[in-house]
Order: sequence, then C-alpha cells, then structure tokens
Amino acid sequence: METKRLSRREFLTLAGAASGAALLAGCQPQVVKETVEVPVVQTVEVEKVVKETVVVPATPAPEEVVEISFMGWGGPEEDEGVRAAIRVFQGAEPNIKVTWLHTPELYSEKMLAMVAAGTPPDTAFVRNQDYITYAHEGMLLDITDMLKADPVVGRPGYFIEPQETNRCTYQGRWYGIGSCWTGSHIYLNADIFDEVGIEPPSNDPDEAWEWDYFVEVCRELTVDANGKHPGESGFDVNNVERWAVTWNTWWMLLLGQIESNGGKYIDPDTGLLTLDQPEAYEAIQRIADLTLVHQVMPHSAVLTQLGMTNTQMLETGKVAMAIDGSWALAWMCKIQPTLGTAVEPKIQRPATGLQAHLHSAFAATKHPEAAWRWVRFLATEFYQLQFLRMGLWLPSQTDLMTEEGLARWMTLRTSPTEGVHPPGYELIVTEYVPKYGVILYQPPGYQKVETTVLNPAFDAIWIGDKTAEEAFKEAVPEGNAIFEEERQ
Repeated sequence: METKRLSRREFLTLAGAASGAALLAGCQPQVVKETVEVPVVQTVEVEKVVKETVVVPATPAPEEVVEISFMGWGGPEEDEGVRAAIRVFQGAEPNIKVTWLHTPELYSEKMLAMVAAGTPPDTAFVRNQDYITYAHEGMLLDITDMLKADPVVGRPGYFIEPQETNRCTYQGRWYGIGSCWTGSHIYLNADIFDEVGIEPPSNDPDEAWEWDYFVEVCRELTVDANGKHPGESGFDVNNVERWAVTWNTWWMLLLGQIESNGGKYIDPDTGLLTLDQPEAYEAIQRIADLTLVHQVMPHSAVLTQLGMTNTQMLETGKVAMAIDGSWALAWMCKIQPTLGTAVEPKIQRPATGLQAHLHSAFAATKHPEAAWRWVRFLATEFYQLQFLRMGLWLPSQTDLMTEEGLARWMTLRTSPTEGVHPPGYELIVTEYVPKYGVILYQPPGYQKVETTVLNPAFDAIWIGDKTAEEAFKEAVPEGNAIFEEERQ
C-alpha cells in the first residue's frame, strides 16, 4: 500500500495551523470545565450490542493476534468511554488488541510529529477542520469499499443523510466516519422567563423566533442596576444586572445564522470562502450588533471581568439565554434553576451548524483490516450511546432517533440531579438536526486560513473596529489565495 509522505512545507503548514488552533476542536471534552459522570452500561445491553453490531462484519477477522493503536483526546468521561469500548470490542474480537493513546493536550501537534517521524497511529480521532486536509495529503486510509460492503454501517439509511456523506467523503471516497453530531442551540433559564412574563422560545424549528422578535425580547430581558432596559433613557451598559444572551462566537456557532440568511461560509462546489457575500456578512453583523448596537450581549471584556462561564451566568441569573453547542448540556443540566432549551432564532429559515470529530484509520497502518474493524465498531450503537446518555453528543445513527431509540438514552430532566434532557428536547434531535442541520466544508488548508486570516477578521468585527462587510472584503481574497495554493 503506497502512502504519501508529507513534504517539509506541507508538514510545517499543518503543524503551524494546529498549534494556532489547538482549542478550537469541536466535540473535544478538553474544553469541558464541569465534571460529567459516566453512566454504567448494563451487561445485558453490552451483550445485545456485541451480538448485533460486532459479529456481523463484512471483512474477515485476522487469524493471528494483531495490535493496533488508537489516538484521541478527551477528559475523564471520554477516556473511560473509549476504554469501555475497547473492552467490549476485544471481547468480541480476541485477535485484535487496541492500545489507547490518550492525548488530552497538544493533540494535533503530537499527532503531526508522529506522522512526520513515519510512525502515525493506526487509528485516531481526526478533527473535522483537519479531516479534508489529511485526506488530501494521503494520510488516511480509504475505507469506501469496506464500508459499502458492511451489512450494518453500510446499510442505506443507517446514518443521517446527506450530512454524513457530506462530511465523510473527499472526491467521492470515505476516509473516516463521524463520531456523532453536535449542534448549536439556545440554553435558557426558564425561571427568568417566568419572572418577566415572556413565553420562552421553542425546541420546535417550525416555531423558531424571527430575528427581530428575538432582539425585541433580548431588550426586555436585559436590565441595568436601575431597572432600565437598552434603548431607554439612562440605561447604563456599564452596570448591567442581567444580560439577555451570550453567544459563543466560533465558526460552528455562527454557521447556522449564515445559512439561515441564505448564505454560505464556504462554497462546497468551489471550495472558496463566500463570507464577503451580503447573505453571509449581514448575518455575522446581526450577531455583532447584539453587543455593538442593541447592548443586549456583553463584550468579551465584560465576560473576562466577571470571571464566569456561560453556565455559571445562566445559573446565577446574570444571563437569560446562552447560545452554545449541544455538548454543553452535559453540565448545563446540573444548574439549579429550571433549564430550558430552544432552537436558534431565524433570519429567513431555521438552521443550525453541525460538527464533530471523525474516526479514521491511517494509510500507513500495517493492519488495515483490523483498523477498519475498530473504526467500524466505533460507528455502532455501543460507543455512541455512552455519550448520548450524558448529554455530550447527539446521534448520527437514525435508529437512535426513533421513539424506541430515544427511549434508550434520553432522560427527562426534572431537577438538577434527575435526568438530563429538558422537556421537548427530542425535537432538537428528530427535527432540528436532521432537517435543518448544516455542515461546513473545510477544504485543504482550512486550518491555516482560519488561524492566519479569519480569526483576525472576526476579532475586528466583534470589537467594532470593522464592519463584517469591511473585514470580509479584505480577508476573503487573502484566504482564497491560500486555498488555491493548497490545491496545487
């Protein structure tokens, strides 16, 4: 099997980009501040999973014992989840031994150093923003034929489509399988809404708030120490008792509004940035104006001064709503007030950004069949169910979205210690994600473009130094020049 070696220029480009964005990997629990308990999976379910998903592989098991490595990040919850999966997998596949290379810090840098040394892991977590670049550079194993022949994960309709195919294929070939989905939505302190007498937003995308109404409600929810609201004479933005909303402003949490306005972050057909188009930059400007114009969302400097996470602000009543990734439910569910969730406001239509890391085998593995069988196992129910139950993930498998499937992992939150999922959360899972979930195509060189071009442009927008139109009219040509260079 021929494996493309990275040139020195290619390696330095990847390594530099990885260093600049080590903490921006979606579905990575190293950003988790709160403790998340790992649920215990009952033995009967393990036996069911093994029977249904392990003993029907499309490729023959190795006749002799082989050892493969699996590299990934994660806090205690993901570490234990991987170890549990290894135990179940090896129980059904005694001739395949999996060595877990737990790497919670400097993940991309360490992985690329292993690649440069000619000793990459056999299998690994791959950040979605790196995935296409790695496939383009020949670093990942093509699993297309094995996947298509598999009676379980290759079955039509097994995954949510077209999202799974769109994120996993490069030039029509599969080089990995998504771990799960995570999406963006609203978290809210329902007690505040009751106090002010406003009906909270819904989990039903058909009832998504119009953007202008969202802003109107945000003004009512924001109040200073003297009881004044934004727009009223005497409102003191420097002495706010309660803000309406916080919005985590990295690409996944912005993608939904761009798509909601009919725009694209990157055109998947050309592989070029389109943030300089009105539909895109107008959506970004709306988010920035929540702070700069409407005064309903705090500046980042205010958040730094408060020294609180959005979870703590929601719990203490310092903010009424927080727009963040679905993974945050794993600790948001523990706040003392009544927790609610809702779909994001819409500009033209509902939309939510989706992403998650992928599981891939590396092209240099000496055991491609064993590596495939492990990657395949990670795409079956056992592994995903662990993290669905704690609120960290959303399913990518359609069987886990049926009424019977939901009953296997969703638990109604009735108190900070009972259940995880707020009332109506099933609509996020079954309606919002599959019907309105959008992914970002991230071409070869994306991480370099994000780090060197897009991040400075966004920073200028958030602090008001430039409008979104001005920033992107400058940044997009520079970013697209890098994309063009990376194609050569």
